[in-house]
Amino acid sequence: SIKFDRITTQTAKQVIVQKVREAERQQMIAEYEDKVGELVTGTVKKVNRDNIIIDLGNNAEGVIYRDDMLPRETFRPGDRVRGLLYVIRPEARGAQLFISRTHPDMLVELFRLEVPEIAEETLEIKSAARDPGSRAKIAVKTNDKRLDPVGACVGMRGSRVQAVSGELGGERVDIVLWDENPAQFVINAMAPAEVASIVVDEDSNTMDVAVEADNLAQAIGRSGQNVRLASQLTGWELNVMTVDDLNKKHEEENAKVLNLFTAGLDIDEEFASVLVDEGFTTLEEVAYVPASELLAVEGLDEEMVEELRNRARAFLTTRALANEESLEGAEPTEALLNLEGMSKHVAYVLASRGVTDLEELAEQGTDDISDIDELDEEKAGALIMAARNIVWFSEEE
Repeated sequence: SIKFDRITTQTAKQVIVQKVREAERQQMIAEYEDKVGELVTGTVKKVNRDNIIIDLGNNAEGVIYRDDMLPRETFRPGDRVRGLLYVIRPEARGAQLFISRTHPDMLVELFRLEVPEIAEETLEIKSAARDPGSRAKIAVKTNDKRLDPVGACVGMRGSRVQAVSGELGGERVDIVLWDENPAQFVINAMAPAEVASIVVDEDSNTMDVAVEADNLAQAIGRSGQNVRLASQLTGWELNVMTVDDLNKKHEEENAKVLNLFTAGLDIDEEFASVLVDEGFTTLEEVAYVPASELLAVEGLDEEMVEELRNRARAFLTTRALANEESLEGAEPTEALLNLEGMSKHVAYVLASRGVTDLEELAEQGTDDISDIDELDEEKAGALIMAARNIVWFSEEE
């Protein structure tokens, strides 16, 4: 038999222990990888300055960092604690299961435990927003018209929502009725504040929310809490203001548009007001929307529409020329201006991008210029090929 000295024996023992621990880690990861996003419960094993270590049983340990705990929350060894397993990091030294008590999904999972209708899929939680330990909002939707989703989450005498709140250190939870109409959803999310009117800007994903002056403080909430949670819940940026402030803002915006239209289109204020009332807010819209949209305006015929579009385009071109940044080294050559299919507006936009002559246009790709007003991929490609025919192929001949 082979005799091992003390050092060799100790080394072999360390290798075996290391391999066993690695196997246990892999087994633990395999056991929990399907539980990410779910609640886990364990016992506090160790309390450190920045985190606590949780014994989850079967040699599995999790960690809750201070940022993942509720404010002013303290634990002692032996305390039972519940949290959301939000990520597994196999490469981490020490605990690899990361648990949070502040994650919005913990709120969702707690309601899933308390409200059986969620597991039965007759009720659905669409989104959640939290100010951990203080206040939260969840948006609920029913898949059964006979079921009141808000009442189901609140429970008899508030029993269900109180159970959730108790687990989260008394966090106050607002149950909000989800709506497929974004504006109505925001109105619901702003509760308990009452919304007087709302203006939606889909392009910037913002809404102006107007409330009565004596309701403004409640709508905004302490340190902006109510509007912040409503914004997180709905996914929209919300600007809360009084009804008077919203009216003033609209008057100022309309005045700017009226001045722009009267100057840019050379029309009177009454005509400009008609365009504003029909939803036109920029000269670019007048210049480049389908003619059918302008023809839908009462009193406009094809000749008037064409004249308006020409005036708008001419003004936009002049404005671009007046811009010093566009003028710096950005004069298109005569050859570019005279290229077949080229308009003055497109030529100056190209020049403002550094494409001032046929040689530079020939080097462009369709995607480089097809985003310019008046151009689509077909027209952009035709201009580029026309430039190449002159610059490249005529030189070969």
